[in-house]
Amino acid sequence: MEQFLRVGVISSTHGVRGEVKVYPTTDDPARFTELKSVFLDTKKGREELEIEGVKFFKNQVILKFKGYDTINDIEKYKGMDLLISRENAVPLGENENFIADLIDMTVTTDTGRKLGILTDVIQTGANDVYVVETEEKKEILLPAIRECILQVDVENRQMLVHILEGLLDE
Repeated sequence: MEQFLRVGVISSTHGVRGEVKVYPTTDDPARFTELKSVFLDTKKGREELEIEGVKFFKNQVILKFKGYDTINDIEKYKGMDLLISRENAVPLGENENFIADLIDMTVTTDTGRKLGILTDVIQTGANDVYVVETEEKKEILLPAIRECILQVDVENRQMLVHILEGLLDE
């Protein structure tokens, strides 16, 4: 299970006073107002950044970090992920999972057939769609609905599914 969860990606700088535009990857961008800090994933490690200010502009969040006061201080972080620890994550409801916990799960059908590995989750608005890659490198799209997703075992990295009629080209 991932210890850190991505809540955004720094897309660009904003102005010359060290602010950055962040594309939120969380369901609720307003949660940035409640965060005191985030971790910057530098690919070489994680650096904790204290949040000094939060604003919203269109579909992005504008963040100001303490100690980063010029565009030169922050420009090198463009494209990097912002993470939070699992303890600071929004509590999940029943039958909800973090996408990071689903990726790379083994997907098996209720008939005992190994379908493949869950590689992506597409958020469509109505319901999520799970992308499963078979051993033959084909993609199968499964709707994340109760009739199709029977069981998700995060600890053992297993998902049990029922293949609805018409989902496979067999």
